[in-house]
Amino acid sequence: MARSNSTTLAPNALAPSGQIQYAESTVATKRTAVKLTVCILSPHPVVLSEFERLLAKAQFKVGIKQLESTLAPDLRSLEIPKAQVYVIDAHAAKPATGALLANILERFPEARLIVVGEAHNDANSYSLLRLGVKGLLTYVEARDQLIRALPLVASGGFWVPRNLLSGFVDSILNGQGRRLKTDTVTNLSRREQEVLDSLLENLSNKEIANKLNIAERTVKFHVSNLLSKFGVRRRADLILLTFQRRLAQA
Repeated sequence: MARSNSTTLAPNALAPSGQIQYAESTVATKRTAVKLTVCILSPHPVVLSEFERLLAKAQFKVGIKQLESTLAPDLRSLEIPKAQVYVIDAHAAKPATGALLANILERFPEARLIVVGEAHNDANSYSLLRLGVKGLLTYVEARDQLIRALPLVASGGFWVPRNLLSGFVDSILNGQGRRLKTDTVTNLSRREQEVLDSLLENLSNKEIANKLNIAERTVKFHVSNLLSKFGVRRRADLILLTFQRRLAQA
């Protein structure tokens, strides 16, 4: 991030009645980059102001929307501005947060969601991931990590603590009898589909090589291609993405 060449506009004040306002920050480059649009949703003006301050020097188009109600029925029908990534303050009760997430994804199925809260226990985190959330941060973590998490999540990746993600993937595989079916992805070769199916059986590279009667280095090659095609960096991310896609198609 070229901070030394950045030009930042002063953050806008909160709009009345929870209306959204955008505060733009630009970075001087030879080519004009398309800004990532981010919408921050919270019932608390202080939280909105802090997040806006954190992102003020980043190359994002940041919008803020103050939630006037934290009741699930109100959040379920709330008008949501369009953005690529939504940062949701999970201060509200679990049903209310779930209603807001469902509302966003129904209106904008391609949206990416990051939930920020005081803390994330396993049960609550697993529930959020099942709903389609791509990133989980505490308020403290957000101060240092939100700027890095946003572009990764926008590109299809996950920003979730490794141990939590691994635990969730294990819970998925255990719940599916160690096998998670996936519909064929149109741009995968037959061999890539076979390797993907094997990954979803939680097999190691060596086990996949033995199963498919190919060299282990060939397995590594196909795994690398799969991660690239799905836009993720880790096997756990790939399994989670496949699981979330299956839920979305259900």
